[in-house]
Amino acid sequence: MPTPPDHTHSTAAKPTRALVLHPDTRGGDRSGRDPKYAVAEAVSLAHALPGLDVLGGEVVRLPRPHPGMLFGSGKVEELGQRIEADEIELVLIDGTVTPVQQRNLEKAWKVKLLDRTGLILEIFADRAATREGVLQVDLAALSYQRTRLVRAWTHLERQRGGLGFVGGPGETQIEADRRAIDEQMMKLRRQLEKVVKTRELHRAARAKVPYPVVALVGYTNAGKSTLFNRLTGAEVMAKDMLFATLDPTMRAVDLPHGLRVILSDTVGFISDLPTQLVAAFRATLEEVLDADLIVHVRDISHPETDAQSEDVETILEQLGTDATIPRIEMWNKADALPVESRATAENLAARRDDVYLGSALTGQGLDTLLERIAADLTETLSDTDLTLPFSDGRARAWLHEEGVVQNETQTEDGPRISVRWTARQAARFAAAFPDRAPAGLVPPKDAPEQDRSDDPWTS
Repeated sequence: MPTPPDHTHSTAAKPTRALVLHPDTRGGDRSGRDPKYAVAEAVSLAHALPGLDVLGGEVVRLPRPHPGMLFGSGKVEELGQRIEADEIELVLIDGTVTPVQQRNLEKAWKVKLLDRTGLILEIFADRAATREGVLQVDLAALSYQRTRLVRAWTHLERQRGGLGFVGGPGETQIEADRRAIDEQMMKLRRQLEKVVKTRELHRAARAKVPYPVVALVGYTNAGKSTLFNRLTGAEVMAKDMLFATLDPTMRAVDLPHGLRVILSDTVGFISDLPTQLVAAFRATLEEVLDADLIVHVRDISHPETDAQSEDVETILEQLGTDATIPRIEMWNKADALPVESRATAENLAARRDDVYLGSALTGQGLDTLLERIAADLTETLSDTDLTLPFSDGRARAWLHEEGVVQNETQTEDGPRISVRWTARQAARFAAAFPDRAPAGLVPPKDAPEQDRSDDPWTS
């Protein structure tokens, strides 16, 4: 009996064929890095966006950027032939492309083009999971779009001809588009204000938990989420992919010596992050500011691990991270090192008391790392006795809400309260109740009450 014909067909969208181009400015490259590693990172970025069939990446020599086309006419023609031959539909430029350059290249190559900022925006839009993350990405996208209205108008001119806009095409229309974007951005900011207030309540609730906070930071794809999953048993997205984590994830973990901590997995940092996108994951980075210990996770197998480490330290400094917060380094992916390189890394790590070599994938070295984390945090806990007047119920309530009270007895002068707290909890108490703080305890200059309105990382 013949088999009936199969009339079913896949409704899945066909992957978009993409090519990555990295302009090499010969010495003016980002951070002076080797272009081959830069293009490899850009290809990884492209792979992080679903629906793309990335055919590869290419370093394009660029003595000086051409104002109208970015590349010279000869190179544009040469690349165009390859784009046509390989049936490329999307070109990703690993760098900044002006609206005019984007318009001209799209016209010459007859493909869609995204620069580095546009690509990262697309990834953020795909990955953001929390309400705040989605709003921040939308806000960043509008900010980016606002700068490219010249290009947008050339595409939409004929489409908008019959929509009744007064004055026809030209500058008036661009101004109208700009006003529309500004109004939408204002709406998003108002929504964000409400979401941020809700998150602040959640943070206040976490602050009441008498557990120290350990923040994992590091360059993107360094293995933070893999480490987080191994330590917590959580199922955070952990793939060999840039920006696999975009929203805050916090879990309680029991360490040696019976110490419980809150472990925070943060978004990976990256060199030359577009300024519009900083706020899109600031919510995660704020957890670092409130941490009792920072663990810097490094991909020690990466050829540019030192440069990546410098990028992370720069961003932490720009964030205004308290320099007094203890830091240790986890040199991750030791299992990926060749035998000789691993021996060298072991020798370098052995010379420093703040470095631990291991692998989040295999578990190598993690027991020693956890012992160190527990030891450092145990040292930060201190015991103090406070006697409060009967009339000062607010200070007493604050201590109980924080969960730091170990014992309480009544005396003639008021309740005598024994507390066990971290240095940062003690500093917050001193900031809130300076008249009740133990002698010699003063709030640090970067206490949470500090006004950060002029912080360039705040939006």
